[in-house]
Amino acid sequence: MFAVHLISFYFSKLHEDPTKKVDRFLYAMCLHDDQLRDISARFKAEMKKGLSAESNAVAAVKMLPTHVRSTPDGSEKGQFLALDLGGSKFKVLQVKVREGMGIRKGGVEIEEKTFTIPEELRMGRAVELFDHVSESLKDVLVEKNISLEKKHPLAFTFSFPCEQSTLDQGLLLSWSKNYRARGLQGKDVVQALRDAIDRTGGMDIEVLAMVNDTVATMMTCGFDDKYCEVGLIIGTGTNACYMEELRHVDLVEGDEGRMCVNTEWGAFGDDGALKDYITEFDRDIDAASINPGKQIFEKMVSGMYLGELVRLVVLKMTKMGQLFDGRVSDALRTKGKITTAHVAAMEEYKNGLKNTRDILTGLDLNPSHDDCTAVQRVSTIVSFRSSNLVAAGLAAILTRIKQNRNLRTLRITVGVDGTVYKTHPQYPKRLHKVVRRLLPECHVRFILSDSGSSKGAALVTAVARRLASQKRKLDESLSPLSLSHEQLQLVKARMRAGLEAGLKRKGPTAIKMLPSFVYRTPDGTEHGKYIALDLGGTNFRALLVNLKKGLQQNSQVYHKIYTIPQEIMQGTGEELFDNIAEFISDFLDYMGMKKAHLPAGFTFSFPCEQTAIDTGTLVSWTKGFKATNCEGHDVVTMLREAIKRRNEFDLDIAAVVNDTVGTMMSCAYEDPLCEIGMIAGTGTNVCYMEELKNIEKTEQKKGQMERGEGMPEGEGDKEDDGTEGDAETQKMCINTEWGGLGDDGSLDDIITFYDVEVDQNSLNPGKQRFEKLTSGMYLGEVVRKVLLDLTRGGLLFRGHVTETLKTPGIFETKYLSEIESDRLALLQVRSILQGLGLDSTCDDSIIVKQVCGAVSRRAAQLCGAGMAAVVDKIRENRGLDHLNITVGVDGALYKLHPHFSGVLQETARVLAPQCNVTFLPSEEGSGKGAALITAVVRQKEEM
Repeated sequence: MFAVHLISFYFSKLHEDPTKKVDRFLYAMCLHDDQLRDISARFKAEMKKGLSAESNAVAAVKMLPTHVRSTPDGSEKGQFLALDLGGSKFKVLQVKVREGMGIRKGGVEIEEKTFTIPEELRMGRAVELFDHVSESLKDVLVEKNISLEKKHPLAFTFSFPCEQSTLDQGLLLSWSKNYRARGLQGKDVVQALRDAIDRTGGMDIEVLAMVNDTVATMMTCGFDDKYCEVGLIIGTGTNACYMEELRHVDLVEGDEGRMCVNTEWGAFGDDGALKDYITEFDRDIDAASINPGKQIFEKMVSGMYLGELVRLVVLKMTKMGQLFDGRVSDALRTKGKITTAHVAAMEEYKNGLKNTRDILTGLDLNPSHDDCTAVQRVSTIVSFRSSNLVAAGLAAILTRIKQNRNLRTLRITVGVDGTVYKTHPQYPKRLHKVVRRLLPECHVRFILSDSGSSKGAALVTAVARRLASQKRKLDESLSPLSLSHEQLQLVKARMRAGLEAGLKRKGPTAIKMLPSFVYRTPDGTEHGKYIALDLGGTNFRALLVNLKKGLQQNSQVYHKIYTIPQEIMQGTGEELFDNIAEFISDFLDYMGMKKAHLPAGFTFSFPCEQTAIDTGTLVSWTKGFKATNCEGHDVVTMLREAIKRRNEFDLDIAAVVNDTVGTMMSCAYEDPLCEIGMIAGTGTNVCYMEELKNIEKTEQKKGQMERGEGMPEGEGDKEDDGTEGDAETQKMCINTEWGGLGDDGSLDDIITFYDVEVDQNSLNPGKQRFEKLTSGMYLGEVVRKVLLDLTRGGLLFRGHVTETLKTPGIFETKYLSEIESDRLALLQVRSILQGLGLDSTCDDSIIVKQVCGAVSRRAAQLCGAGMAAVVDKIRENRGLDHLNITVGVDGALYKLHPHFSGVLQETARVLAPQCNVTFLPSEEGSGKGAALITAVVRQKEEM
């Protein structure tokens, strides 16, 4: 009975379906989707390791920066020579790129000549190899009657792993693809080519760019499809590149934009990452190669090895008696007898089996139909594994791109080149299908490179030229916004001169230097409940401040914010103050204090001439206010009259203060060294404690000060010569109104034509020139003017000037803070711009960010120079070698812009090195300061 079963088993095996037999034999090569996802995850981890400066040295996948920062946009132009070295042959090409003909329009003309590279040159000395390349280049120039005297830009496609520090420099890491030329590894390949050109002589060649064939393929396809940001080679070797966010490329300085990274994925697995997927046939291939242990992934995937893998499998199956009745021919034992071209032929749709029989017969084998079917199946499994592994690697790259850009779906194009992809009848379809199955959320298009990598190398050079030209033009446009150290010193000197003039001159001055009649900062004894009113921009705030004696941290503040309508801001004065009285009434209702009669401080953030702490005559409106019948009138009187007309509540308005003064007082409550207040928001201004003896505004005011009018009781009798008396009584807070610096023409040498246009279109032309360079109300408009100019010059938005860009005020200053955020990816910058109706590319977004940075940096530097003038004046006033002082600061620009405060502080430090200046952001704003001033005034009156 046992013998019957044995014969039956043998008979069944004899007639087993040959494809199932092969499937079982090559089970380890048949990868299912879960395995592919696992391989993809492993490759993604290897990418991350290669991009990191900390782990790149030990990473198998090197992730080499290429310094290619942009794909073509269709504006490239020029004539270029190109060299393409990467296989057993190399090409010399003449490439003409016509301007405006890219992106689905063609426009590239190519003439080429191919030269063979004998094996003795591939395996000999690198000097001889490059001499051969250079001499062949000269032969082409002579043959095509191309001028030898004229300088020719040249692009060099070099398809071996190189570490590049610039676009025209690359150190060879290792040879591959049967190249072993001595004396080049670790050296600059471009310099080796330049040296060879010099040795050949008689040519004026400028090597502008060296690129990998994968990068060149991406650029070739990117000329016809703007979504192409991945390049893929599946030929003699294999590799992939893609556009990575520069902030993730540790080996290159900078974090703006993208850079093409050459993954060199052929080395995936060199560190053992694929050990559980490697078969005995892969190990045999590796052991017999010229670089054992290297390029493991390439040996599983590329055309150099697929035919040999098939031969090794067929040889073993034959030795085991599963093919050809166990008869092994000498040809089958010979390395290289089955090629990748044979693999492609065996898998042809109609003639595959016939081709298989012809190939096997050529190997001195006598195949049966089942033998042919089985060998064809071996070929299919080996090539299918290759396309599966490539799909897993591509899935990792596409997933990374999608995650980098924070997208739910990704539309992208992969440019492909290589003999396996081009000649294998089933390979492209299999690859596309698996990629789409692994990444259903990605819309992936594959396009074949029509002109090889040489066209791409020329395009890299053309793009580099375009970007260099753009950078020069951009630098020229932005250079007027860049201030040198010498210019900032001049601004400091002019601010100092303006401060001095404002203190002494009787007539109008650019910097008004308005006395505030605030003689001291809080000492911590202030207590009680106070109302504070704050008008400084489009919002009005009403506050209740409960000060607790000696308990600064426990003071309580309640507030409510109201919006001033545009029509009220620019209506009549009576309407404006009636509106404010209505807000106060609502707030008192809200707090349940309508019947209370509390002292109030009024923060009024516009230039006022004061003759006492509770009077303030409006000098001029700023920040978009134009209410009539206010300038030249006492704002406290106007508010009291509005409250009286309403006849619902009563307030004891004890003080009117500028917001800078309120900010200083609020911060001085926390830090006794605070004697300067600064606003950097919608508007800009500074106040500080000045020596009384220096304030010579008018004889009347001087007399008042000498008599102590408006001063706390008893203080006017004390000496003010700096030698006797309490020091605090010898100072008064001065509201500089420094926004007027330049109204007399003193800043004309740094004011740009962008600033002139902003000024001319403002509500107060010729006024507040410093404020228009530095404050939130105007910075966005300055940026818009620059963007408009750059667009008209063709440097932005493809030269398309939209109605949005022509709309005044559309680019708000808040966008500067958002766009310049270090945490904001360029995709989010593009989103902001698109929300404004500005359809931007990645390059556009980088330029917009540069413009925002130039405008905001200049503003911060100017404020820093002004602050240096103020602190140095205080230091000299007091006869000190060194000054320690605190500045209380408020305003959205200072608090919310990511870099403004840092640039301001650094500029002040450099320009006033003898002053140690601490900047203290105001927690409660100027409203609390108004309450504190009121408290100081009331407590002195009670003494």
